[in-house]
Amino acid sequence: MAQTKGSTTDTRSEGAAVRTVDAETTEDFAALADTVLTRRTSALVEGSQATLLGAQALPLKGEVHVASALAGAESEAADILGDRKARLADLGEAYTAADTEVEVDEVSVTGDRATAQVTETTMLTYKQITGDEPPTTGFQARHELTFVAALDGTWELTGVTPLDEGGPAAVNSAVDTAADGGSPSTVALEDPVDEGGEPEVDGPAPEETPAGPNQPSIPAVTKVTPQAGYNYGEMAKYAEKYWKNYNPSYRKFSDVGGDCTNFISQALRAGGWKNDSGWYKSYKNWWYNSSNQTTSWVNVNYWASFALHSDRAYNLDNVYKLGIGDILQMDFTGNRSKDHSMITTYKSGGVPYLTYHSTNTYRKSVRSIVAQYPNATYYAFRT
Repeated sequence: MAQTKGSTTDTRSEGAAVRTVDAETTEDFAALADTVLTRRTSALVEGSQATLLGAQALPLKGEVHVASALAGAESEAADILGDRKARLADLGEAYTAADTEVEVDEVSVTGDRATAQVTETTMLTYKQITGDEPPTTGFQARHELTFVAALDGTWELTGVTPLDEGGPAAVNSAVDTAADGGSPSTVALEDPVDEGGEPEVDGPAPEETPAGPNQPSIPAVTKVTPQAGYNYGEMAKYAEKYWKNYNPSYRKFSDVGGDCTNFISQALRAGGWKNDSGWYKSYKNWWYNSSNQTTSWVNVNYWASFALHSDRAYNLDNVYKLGIGDILQMDFTGNRSKDHSMITTYKSGGVPYLTYHSTNTYRKSVRSIVAQYPNATYYAFRT
């Protein structure tokens, strides 16, 4: 389903004809984006819906249509997603249906070119293979669409570029993240602090142990409530409430490096983590107030160092041992500087399901993350 909102900006460039995009054309942009993104997702889905959607050809003619080069690229994307679907099936996961909604946030026109920034929200239905999978998983991704106007006034879609900063790409991403070790959904900025990599203040940070990504044959021991009295259910409830609609009581860092660690810090606080006062740049402290926050609140590596130093968490040796309220972090490049944080909000059949920001995601299984990023390094934290 396509929707429109936001604004349209026309920019005059010297020597170029001035074109405009009216409301009807904006709706056409949204509809075409919906078609392209829905086709991508259909390559991951089993059954009649996938057959129906996959058989629909992209429009190569009309008032708003797809460039032939992009149509070819989307065919290659379907092959990549088909391989991802097969890897998921080998791990014991499948989807039976999907629903995609696209909203146009902003349109900008310069001469004969237009860009449309859109937000895709896709929900997928888990196939009940073991019978205790959650009903659905979902994600919200931002894209920039590039259009070129022809002399006859029609618009041709020439490119679709992801806009989300860092974090795993959406499961329907056309990037083959398994081929070369993978990378975040876009080129990630530094975390929203000056320091990058491992903490250096207050002496060496605690050492961390990577977690194995393969599902063990023996189920993990059930997580028990700690003496500290943390409420893991509240952590999960918070994360699932605000996975796409951000809590206005907190600052967000989506446009300055990524909001993932800020988000897990909020969820941990909702479940009972208390402020640990001190210098905001020290990994030994963790707090948030109305005007500032510690580096450990928003930075992936500083959060891990605080969690281990404070004994609020310890490393698990396998990602499938994660329980509700536990944290999974990823190093996409293997340089021992972690790039992304997620919180476990559901677990069934021995499989943890993660919820996170950047890209906003709800109940994505560890299976699907490992299938998409088999060469990443994983760090699992028991909270």
